[in-house]
Amino acid sequence: MMWNGYGMGGWGMAVMLVSSLVFWTLLVGGAVLLYRAWRDSPKSAGPSSAEQQLGERYARGEIDDQEYRHRLTVLKR
Repeated sequence: MMWNGYGMGGWGMAVMLVSSLVFWTLLVGGAVLLYRAWRDSPKSAGPSSAEQQLGERYARGEIDDQEYRHRLTVLKR
């Protein structure tokens, strides 16, 4: 190994270290982004049930308490 001749000097080692850190950061970051996209994607389990949709409308304030209870009893019949 030649320290001052044709071997890799201090700058070469620094560039190699930085480039490997960038590579692994991009690889792990890409894997995390893919996992989050897969986890947050809507599942194809079909449409939500009518009771769930009614509960969501009630939570958003689109319908009042009386209308919610009336529609819920109609759905459960």
